[in-house]
Amino acid sequence: MVALRVAVLRASKVKLDYERLPEGDAKRILLRAIGRARRVLPLRAALRITRLSASRYHGWCRTEAGCDLDDQPSCPRVVPTRLTPNEVENMRNMVESDDHRHMSLRALALHAQRIGKVLVSLSTWYRLVRTAGWRRPRKRVYPAKPKVGIRAEAPGELLHLDVTIIRLLDGTRAYLHGVIDNYSRRILSWSLEERLGSGGTCRILRESVLQLKNCPDHPIVMVDSGSENVNGAVDDLLDGEELTRVLAQVEITFSNSMIEAFWRSLKHSWLYLHSLDSFAALRRLIEFYVTAHNEVMPHSAFQGQTPDEVFFGIGDDITEGLAESRDSARKKRMKENRSSGCGVCVGETSSGALLLQRPRSRMS
Repeated sequence: MVALRVAVLRASKVKLDYERLPEGDAKRILLRAIGRARRVLPLRAALRITRLSASRYHGWCRTEAGCDLDDQPSCPRVVPTRLTPNEVENMRNMVESDDHRHMSLRALALHAQRIGKVLVSLSTWYRLVRTAGWRRPRKRVYPAKPKVGIRAEAPGELLHLDVTIIRLLDGTRAYLHGVIDNYSRRILSWSLEERLGSGGTCRILRESVLQLKNCPDHPIVMVDSGSENVNGAVDDLLDGEELTRVLAQVEITFSNSMIEAFWRSLKHSWLYLHSLDSFAALRRLIEFYVTAHNEVMPHSAFQGQTPDEVFFGIGDDITEGLAESRDSARKKRMKENRSSGCGVCVGETSSGALLLQRPRSRMS
């Protein structure tokens, strides 16, 4: 039985040398158990079974008679620089108090030093708040900011137009104009210009209108208030093509966050991985990524469909096909795992079969 207990302790990797027992009851339980075991076992064997070091055992024995600080992780006399219970309680009261909920934790730590209540470092505040699980009384009452922006119900209903600046290695600026469809996340058109003006905006709007023949009439174009988007040339184009312009706002409900998210992915996932040394190289890289975005890369919002498939309505069976493929792969995986086995498993199976057959033969 002792050998089994030792094997269980070793397998579970229980080692009291590196674990603290701040509760006095836990220490007393171990000490009483070791005291009873010493009647039939040497002290060294009992400590080896409990994985308790000799120095720690004798230290507990010395403090058992006179130390009543069960809530302390270590003796204050051994670690005299540790915080006192009064200081810890003052910190907890300040963290959880309604009077200081408007202060950040950094400001609260400095404020406690200024009033002479708790004179400890900021790292100590962070450590105690994290380990003790203190929570600040900051229940939000004001309505939360929406996290989902405006969404269209059909392709071509809402378009986002924006321009971003890309710097080449020699410091030259390139202006990338783009239009994205809100419903399908498809890049309808883009243009790389050397100068910022209305020419790029008008060019990509004309190309976008040509792709919206089968879409609803009077689409909405959301743009910012830049000079390249608000001018006479763009106004004439919008009137001629029957497009409605809406200026993007700071709120996410009426923002241009969808095209801005595409700019971020384009730059950090592709462009910045290459040397942008020329205008032609930049154009080639943008063309590759836009094609991959529209035709190859599935979008997470469409459960495996690409923006082209959503825009043209040709990917309705993709989601169902992927679900069926995952289900069949799961069944195949289970079948393969259940059929696999090593020599030990085969031996155990055969011995188990023999054991099951023996009672049947006796009964017969």
